[in-house]
Amino acid sequence: MGWIILIIIIVIAASGIKIVSQSKACVVERLGAYDRTLQTGLNYKVPIIDRVAAVVSLKETVKDFAPQPVITKDNVTMQIDTVVYYQITDPKLYTYGVDNPISAIENLTATTLRNIIGELELDETLTSRDIINSKMRSILDEATDPWGIKVNRVEVKNILPPRDIQDAMEKQMRAERERREAILKAEGEKKAAILIAEGEKESAILKAEAKKESQIKEAEGEAEAIVKIQEATAQGLKLLKDAKIDEAVLKLKSYEALVDVANGQSTKIIIPSELQNLATIGSTIQETIKSTK
Repeated sequence: MGWIILIIIIVIAASGIKIVSQSKACVVERLGAYDRTLQTGLNYKVPIIDRVAAVVSLKETVKDFAPQPVITKDNVTMQIDTVVYYQITDPKLYTYGVDNPISAIENLTATTLRNIIGELELDETLTSRDIINSKMRSILDEATDPWGIKVNRVEVKNILPPRDIQDAMEKQMRAERERREAILKAEGEKKAAILIAEGEKESAILKAEAKKESQIKEAEGEAEAIVKIQEATAQGLKLLKDAKIDEAVLKLKSYEALVDVANGQSTKIIIPSELQNLATIGSTIQETIKSTK
């Protein structure tokens, strides 16, 4: 009988051993009142007297709340859903601070969102996500602090305006895209025209420069040819001078030149006086020969 009682005592004493997992905390009550919070590792609670009232996760938790109807400053009703990232920092306050903390956070998020959106117009709401997120996080973090909850981040997930406004926005965006497309097309055509004009200008300049260089080369060639001819003429005159040609040879050469001129198409020929005398002498010699015969 004594062994049975001892075994029962040992079992009851062993039941007081509590191992708390990592990132968790246990809220212990003694006789119905809060006593302490058990941290990670091996802990002991008094059997029967102490009990674990709540096991709380200390990890960051993500809660996606359903879309909430909100009204903007310009009386546009839209649906907005949010995502809240929060973490329990005080298990005691979380356990005893508020009944159903998740539902409390959801309701607080909805009311805060309505207050913030009510101060913004539709266009501001669609372009001010960062401002909305920052304001909501600040307000929620301050409101949930007495509950042992820290709100790390709040994100606006979707903003859904009414269908008619969505259609109007789509038409506006389509018109804006078409306007940008027309502007880009016009700018492209303008740049293409400028490039074509610049190309034609450069081509004309190159052609003019090529023609100028060709004319310069041609003129240089003609000038060089004239110089060569004059040099050859001068060289010939020098050779004739060096050969010491007498007057008779010069007269003969003049006569040969006269013959060449006579063979041409000219109707009038001017004969130098020296050649006229030479022709007269020739005629006299010919007449003398005839008389002798």
